Amino acid sequence: MRNVRMEIAYDGSAFFGWQRQDGFESVQEALEEAVWSACAERVVVQGSGRTDTGVHALRQVANCHLATTLADDRLRHALNDHLPPHVVVNRLETCADDFHARFSATGKRYLYVTATTRFRPPFARAYANWSHWVLDFEAMRAAGRLLVGTHDFQGLCTHPGTRHSTVRTVRDLKWIRRRDKLAFVVEADGFLYNMVRAIAGSLFDVGRGRMTVGDVAHLLETGDRRRIGPTAPPEGLYLLRVLYDEPVFRGRDRGPRGAPGAVPL
Repeated sequence: MRNVRMEIAYDGSAFFGWQRQDGFESVQEALEEAVWSACAERVVVQGSGRTDTGVHALRQVANCHLATTLADDRLRHALNDHLPPHVVVNRLETCADDFHARFSATGKRYLYVTATTRFRPPFARAYANWSHWVLDFEAMRAAGRLLVGTHDFQGLCTHPGTRHSTVRTVRDLKWIRRRDKLAFVVEADGFLYNMVRAIAGSLFDVGRGRMTVGDVAHLLETGDRRRIGPTAPPEGLYLLRVLYDEPVFRGRDRGPRGAPGAVPL
């Protein structure tokens, strides 16, 4: 048996989230069925975390233990041959036996994208939130700065529960502004359920004037969820990267004829 880790991209609009659940198509099930078809092995594919229905991933990480003798690159091709078109294994490598996609992770990075146009865009509606409001960006940026650091985020998530700590460390929150789009990238040592979407909803409420920067400070100080903004839709959310202490998937992805692209490097 060897431990195999994978870097996976998927279109969340085609799945009912990451986690396998009876009667609903999930990313985990698609991968496990691909392993069965390619290797005739029943395994549990462990993801770095569960993404919800409609949430996308560019670089999700997962691992599983396999007995197959297929080399890494041939195994990747075999899995992709049996996966639906909305999910792809971009990288695959044999790793240390004790690596676990979830428990070895030291942080994650998410992107939230919003189209900012007067009318709803006719294209890619499943891949971005939409807002037609005139937004106070400086207020949104000030509110975002308050989130950076170690805080109790029970006021900025849904179903915080009582079994585990709701304290997380947000390492950075950066904004990206374009003429017809507004996005932010947030990195933390971990995220609570719907935490990024709750942050997005609250920051946009600050931009609209429905919340103040002081309201966000109050949320962090008291965990008073009565003042939280609406949870933003899942369509604009992307898992960008999972972070580990060890380097994973190093170097460019080169095939037998070299790296894809017009300009070889």
